[in-house]
Amino acid sequence: MFPAVLALYLLALVALGARKARGVRTQEDFALAGRGLSGVVLCGTLLATWIGTGSIFGNAQKGYEDGLAAFVLPLSSAAGIVVLFLLASRLRRMEHVTVQDILDARFGVVVRVAGTLTLLAGYLVIVSYQYRAGAAVLERVVPGLAGPAAVAAVALFVVVYTALAGMLSVAYTDLANGVLMVLGLGAALAWTLHHAGGPAAVLEQLEPAQRDPWHYGPAKVVSYLLPAFLLILGDANMYQRFFSARDPLTARRAAAGMFFGVLLLDWMIVGLAVCAAALVHRGELSAPANSGHTIVHLAFEALPAGLGAVLCATVLAVVVSTADSYLLSPASAVVRDLYQRFLRPQADGRELVRASRWVVALLGAAALGLAFTSERFFEVALFAYTLYGAAITPPLLAALFWKRATTAGALASMVVGLGSAVAWHVGLGARLAEALRAGGHAQAAAFVGDLDAALPAVLVSLAALVLVSLLGAPRVTTPAAGTRRA
Repeated sequence: MFPAVLALYLLALVALGARKARGVRTQEDFALAGRGLSGVVLCGTLLATWIGTGSIFGNAQKGYEDGLAAFVLPLSSAAGIVVLFLLASRLRRMEHVTVQDILDARFGVVVRVAGTLTLLAGYLVIVSYQYRAGAAVLERVVPGLAGPAAVAAVALFVVVYTALAGMLSVAYTDLANGVLMVLGLGAALAWTLHHAGGPAAVLEQLEPAQRDPWHYGPAKVVSYLLPAFLLILGDANMYQRFFSARDPLTARRAAAGMFFGVLLLDWMIVGLAVCAAALVHRGELSAPANSGHTIVHLAFEALPAGLGAVLCATVLAVVVSTADSYLLSPASAVVRDLYQRFLRPQADGRELVRASRWVVALLGAAALGLAFTSERFFEVALFAYTLYGAAITPPLLAALFWKRATTAGALASMVVGLGSAVAWHVGLGARLAEALRAGGHAQAAAFVGDLDAALPAVLVSLAALVLVSLLGAPRVTTPAAGTRRA
C-alpha cells in the first residue's frame, strides 16, 4: 500500500506541474504566478512552505528527545508571522519580485548582489536537508534504493517539478499539500494518542526531564527560537508569496490564516513525536535509529497500513513543498539579479523562463552536493536559518523602517552577520566558553556553551548596521535618482 499511495501522490504533483507549465509565458508568471493568487491558495502555499523538514524532522526530533519542552518551538514562527501580518499589505503594494528588489531600491546594486549571494548560502543548505528528509521516506518504501541513490532520486524529482512551472505549480500544489498535512497529521495524532491511552498515560511513560515544560534553559530557548524568528522575518519565500497575491487585502488575510495553521501543524508534529517517545518507553514501539526520523518510523512501525501510508505522503508533501520553494527563490534571484541585470538585460520573457529552469537545475545539483554533510536535521536547520537571518533580516528591516540606514551599513551588516555566524559555528563559541570556564566564570561558560550562533551573529550584525550607518553620510533618495521609497 505504501508504494502505491506515494506513487499516486507524486504522479499527481507532476501532472499538475505539467498542466500549469503551459501557462508560463513570462518571468513574472514563473516567479509570482502572474500576481493572481487568491487568499485560500496564498494561505496554503505560505503554510506549506514554512512547515518543512525543520518541523517534520527537526521539531519532531526535539519532541522525541525533550518531551513537553519542545512545544515552545513553534512560538518563534508565530511571533514572526504577527510581524508579517502587519507588513503584508505594504509588501504587496510595492510590486516587487524578490527581496533583493527591496534592498536595491533602498541601498543600491552592491547590496542587492550581496543579498543574492547570502540567499544562495542559506537556502541551498535548507534544500539539501529536504533531500535527505525525502530520502528517509523513499528508503523505507523502496528498500533497494538507499543512501546516495535515494537522496539523488529525491533531488531529481524536486528539480524537475520546480522547473516545470515555477510558482504556478508550486502554489497550487502547496494548497493541496497543506490540506494533506492537516488531515494526515491530525488523523495520525488522534490514533496514536488513543493507542497510547490518552494524555495522562503518555505523560506517565515519559522520563522526568521530558515531563518538564521548562526543561530548556535561557540559552537554549534563545538558541532554538531566535533563528526561526530571524528567518521568517526576512524569508524570501514569504515576501515572494506576498508579492504574488491578488491584492494587498488578500496578502494580509493569508498571513492571518498562516498564523493559526503554523501553530496547529507544528504542535501536532511535536505531540505526535511525544506520543512516539511514550510508546517506545512502554515497549510497544522500537526506538528509531535516528530521532529525526521519528514520524516516518511511527508511520511504518506503529500505525495501521492505510493511515501510515497517508502519514508518509504527508511527510513527502512537507518535503516537496518546502524544497521547491527554497529552490525557486534563489533561482528567481539569480536570474533577475545577476543574469538579467548584468548578462542579458535585453532578454525577453521566454528567454528568462528558460534561464530560470536551467538555474533551478544547477542550484538543485549544488544542494545535492551539500546533502551529504550532516544527518542532524534540527542543528543543520538552525545553522541555515542563522546564516540567512543574521545577514539579511537586519538590513531588510532597516530598508523598510530606518531612513538613516546607509548602503555601507547594510553591506557591513551582511558581511559581519554571515562571517560571525560561520565563525561561531566552527568553534568560536566553544573556545569562548572554555576561556570563561578557565577564568572561573562557570555560569557564564555554561550559558555561552549552550548558545547557538544566532544571538551573537544578529547582535554583531545589528551593531555593524547601526555604527557604520551613523558614522557615514545619510543616504539621499529622490524620485529623479530612480530609487523607490520602501
